[in-house]
Order: sequence, then structure tokens, then C-alpha cells
Amino acid sequence: MSFVATCQPRACPPAVTVGNKTMHFGDRAYIMGVVNVTPDSFSDGGKFLDHQHAIDHAMGMVDAGADIIDIGGESTRPGADPVDAQQEVERVLPVIEGVRNQSDVWISVDTYKSAVAAAAADAGADIINDISGLGFDEDLADTVADTDTALVLMHIRKTPKSMQKDIDYDDVVDDILGYFHTRVQRAERAGISPERVILDPGIGFGKTVEQNYRLLRELNTFAQLGHPLLVGTSRKSFIGAVIDKPPQKRLWGTAATVACSLLTGADIVRVHDVEQMADVVRTAEAIAAMGGPG
Repeated sequence: MSFVATCQPRACPPAVTVGNKTMHFGDRAYIMGVVNVTPDSFSDGGKFLDHQHAIDHAMGMVDAGADIIDIGGESTRPGADPVDAQQEVERVLPVIEGVRNQSDVWISVDTYKSAVAAAAADAGADIINDISGLGFDEDLADTVADTDTALVLMHIRKTPKSMQKDIDYDDVVDDILGYFHTRVQRAERAGISPERVILDPGIGFGKTVEQNYRLLRELNTFAQLGHPLLVGTSRKSFIGAVIDKPPQKRLWGTAATVACSLLTGADIVRVHDVEQMADVVRTAEAIAAMGGPG
């Protein structure tokens, strides 16, 4: 079974390997479950500040079908204030360690700070999920290169505090393509293997509602770069702009965006509601298979 829609014009990236774990892309999509150890995330801020609660929540996601657990200690919602590296480490490290002690699931840490990335990798994280695309911390590329971790390069303009004030693009798709070319080259110069790089167009990060929907429609454009694509739409405001519901009631809107992203090129989907989105993912895979040979 293969995704005809996602694998043209590229050959699907064969794998991302970290340690003794490998993600093979093309035959199926991977589900990344979100665990925010923060007081102010837009959808679930404050729910998982207790470390054991966060660990239990993560393990429930694994049971529900998550392939990756993405642990974050700093909110990156529009307008969010940053936290210092030590506070971020204190939030995420016990959760990383607790999940790793119970499971060999892929663990991602949602950070742009080199100090947090180094501590997370030492604690067992497999992926550094950098919203800044190596743009906020000049030492992060070297840190990732020195660890056996994969790297997510996300597109953003400015910072979460100010990103929605910089949403004028010549062409949002072309601009992000150029951004990715530059950031992938920066990663390679630091010694990060191309096979360890995942790209995320940054849905909701410095884009208008219309630009977010265009990125979903034209996601396959980024496949030409030859890297796995991660898409995070879960519960975001561009969905609320259409259905006029708060974050906790955007489940079905999220389901539509997840299905669309899989049929237009996503290899990994980042979601809050793992059990429900696992059904969406498996069904979208079946639809894609119906369009292929045999």
C-alpha cells in the first residue's frame, strides 16, 4: 500500500533512523501526540503540569495509537511569552524520563533551546522539534549534530509573541520553500544528516486563515524537497475561524484537516486527540490505497 497522492512528484522518503528505531514513510502515516507541560498553552494549558499526570496522559496516547509523544515545556501560542531554559528543563525532563522508563515510543521535545535539547537527548528524547527552524538559538544545530536525534525544522516568522504581526508574503508557498532550502542547508553545514531532517510548514505560525488552508491544499509542493513532512493543525484557530467553536470543540474540524493533510502529503500528523485521529489516519490511508495500483 502506498500514498499515490503523497508520493508524487517525489519518491517517498524511505526512513528516519535514530538509534535502533526507524520510521519508514510511504506505507503509512505516523501520529504524534501532544503533551504540553505548560500553564498557558492555547488548548490544554495547565492540565498536565503535574509530572505524573503528564506521564499517564502520554502513556494513554501510546495505548491509543500514538507513534511519537511530543513533550513541550513552553507555550508557542500566538502572543506567548518565552520561559528560560532551566524552567523548561524542569518541566519536561521528568516527563521524558517517565515515558522512556515505560516505553520505547519515539519521544520528541518541542524546544528551540540548545540547553533543553541537550538535556532532553540525554534523558532519552529521539527528536528535537524546533519551531524556529534553527532561527532562535545559534547553538542548536551543533547540539543536534552532536546527539543521535532527528530534527524538525518548522517555518515561522519572528517569534510566537509577534508572529501574527508579520503575515505579508510575496507568495506563502514559494516563500516557505525558500526558507526550507536555507534551513536544511544550515542543518547540513552543522553536520546533521539529511536523513534526520523533517519539515513542518508551520500551520498557524505567522499565517492568515486563508494562507493556512492554502498550505493544506498545496502541501505536496514541499514534498519535492525530499524530506518527511509533519503537519500540526490540531484545534488551531484557523479551524475555529470556519466553525466558530473554541479549541476543545474543534475535534471534527481537526479531523477534516488531518484527512486532507494526509491526502496532500503529510507523513506525520501532530494531534491532541490521538484515539479519534488514529481512526481518521487509518481511514485516510485506506482512501489513498484505493487510488493506487491493484
